[in-house]
Amino acid sequence: MTRIVRRLRAVAALPLLVGACSASAVFADEAATTTSTTSTSAADDVAPSTLERDVHLFVIQKDGSVEEHDDSTLRANTTSGVDDIAQRYVWFNKDIEHVDLLKAETIDRDGVAHPVGSEAIRDVQEPRSAGAPTFEDGVLRTVIFPGVEPGARVHLVFRKTRTKPLQAGAFAYLVEPTRGPVELQQLIFDLPDDLPLYADARGYTALPPVTANGRTRYTFEYRHGTYAPIEAGAVGYATWGDRLMVSTVPDFATFAAQYRSAAADPTANDPTVTSLAQSLTAGLTEPADKARVLYDWMRFNIRYVALFLGETAAVPHKVVDILRNRYGDCKDHVALYGALLAAVGIRSEAALLNLGPFYTLPAVPGYGASAINHVIVWIPELHLFADTTAGGIAFGTLPTGVMDRPVLLDGDGTLARTPAVQPRGRTTRLQIDVDASGTGTFAYRVEDSGAPAELERNVFRRATHRQAQQIAADRLRQTGLHGTAHVSTSDVAATRGPFATTLQGTLEHFTWPDGTTALPALTSFAGGLATQVQAWLAEPERTQPWVCIGGDFDETAEIALPDTLRVTDLPTDTAVRDGFFDYASHYVFDPATHVLQITRRLTAQFGHQVCTPDQFAQMRGTLQRIERDALSQVVVKAGRM
Repeated sequence: MTRIVRRLRAVAALPLLVGACSASAVFADEAATTTSTTSTSAADDVAPSTLERDVHLFVIQKDGSVEEHDDSTLRANTTSGVDDIAQRYVWFNKDIEHVDLLKAETIDRDGVAHPVGSEAIRDVQEPRSAGAPTFEDGVLRTVIFPGVEPGARVHLVFRKTRTKPLQAGAFAYLVEPTRGPVELQQLIFDLPDDLPLYADARGYTALPPVTANGRTRYTFEYRHGTYAPIEAGAVGYATWGDRLMVSTVPDFATFAAQYRSAAADPTANDPTVTSLAQSLTAGLTEPADKARVLYDWMRFNIRYVALFLGETAAVPHKVVDILRNRYGDCKDHVALYGALLAAVGIRSEAALLNLGPFYTLPAVPGYGASAINHVIVWIPELHLFADTTAGGIAFGTLPTGVMDRPVLLDGDGTLARTPAVQPRGRTTRLQIDVDASGTGTFAYRVEDSGAPAELERNVFRRATHRQAQQIAADRLRQTGLHGTAHVSTSDVAATRGPFATTLQGTLEHFTWPDGTTALPALTSFAGGLATQVQAWLAEPERTQPWVCIGGDFDETAEIALPDTLRVTDLPTDTAVRDGFFDYASHYVFDPATHVLQITRRLTAQFGHQVCTPDQFAQMRGTLQRIERDALSQVVVKAGRM
């Protein structure tokens, strides 16, 4: 696998690719619209850097071994472009690959070449290995170019030889644009002519294959000018934009079978594994309870080393070694959790998918940043997925990053899908008592339920007392208020169910004792209903698919004012309902008690995690009405009623 940072993001998981089939994207219409906008938009700003020429030749053998020749030239157009190109990295697996730098030089604006000295080339450990010895095979060869300035170019040529395939007899490669201008990129795959290459090329032009001397060359070319900006909240570009995936594996069923075969491990039945599983589940009879207890033990006791699937050999470590070391990557988590489940009579399968903002898979199988890069567990008899690498997610729920996307089950090689939605709720109760000086004392209780509950619990579970109090101060400050805040929580040792936090403190100058004050009609601090609506409205218009996650909000506030103030203006009750939202607010001021009561309730239902630009256009008016109400103010004036 080669990954040249900033210009070419490539992920080679298995050995290589073939043929020509075009993938159909879930958002094909939106992709076409966006691509057109991208290619025709007249951006007057100069791109910081440009990929002038980038040629990658892969010579692949039937056993999956590969020799790769890379020759690339990048130009810095601006000062910020110097940072883009002046330091480049070549990723390799030191256990099975060897890299030879054939040329590394800076070419100044006058065309004079300045070679990179040996002192500016060094190997550094892949930082995500986190010091775990069994993951120290990933290395970054760092090349620091001298004298780079606007108008200069950097030229890097290297050869990388992989003598042992990541997966025997297979090869795959993923290329995604890094969204800088490309004058010419060429990817050439040279294979034995009886080893076909399958490709999903979107935005990349496939040239006619050339066969000679028992081998066939497949060439793909790519050119692109300035890209349109990625919109706030948009799904990953490769979901709908340009991408090339090639593979010698013909279909997903074959890919799953290869993973399953490689993951077979006789140590999964080791007595230490069986004994642990049975002791943890002693006294439990229901499979769901057993699976939950084992899940919780995994997420709290097996440290997750965050290397994506396919960056190293797609073979889990031995279960007994994972258990002994108490750490592992995603495939190791699946191997050990699966073995523990099996020890108490619960069958499970590996489910391969993409972890991240990408909601489709390429039409041909392979590993990569926007392809398969993660694996979780599927428990058929419970009809649920489980991801033990997500330490802050309760059993029965999933991290947002693996929701609503295709998964490949290794049991029978079929494509399934993770749940599109799961329960999410937040209830807030805010009380503020304001004295005659304008200082307020407050109590603010938030109860999260469903998927967010364990995330919030995990934040405080891992925080020291001082850190927890800093979180409280930050949440007050992010709301735009000044004062003091102290936090207390419900039981952080629990592993499921709702989770509550309570903030108490003071507010400085919440009202002015004389003159007129416009009070924010708060029902929650930062992170509540108003924050969520503003996030959905982060763009005035959308041309790209975007992430839309629904939920239920129930917010109530009581603000007690001194009798030295009178309310002169109160927001009007609002009720809004459409195909996505059901919202209502109510305001009432009791002059006898000087108490203002505000309630807001919002239910957002999208039915999935990805919305289209057309859907945003349909809901924008409703969202703007909700936002205006959620940010409304109450006007008070000095003087008795």
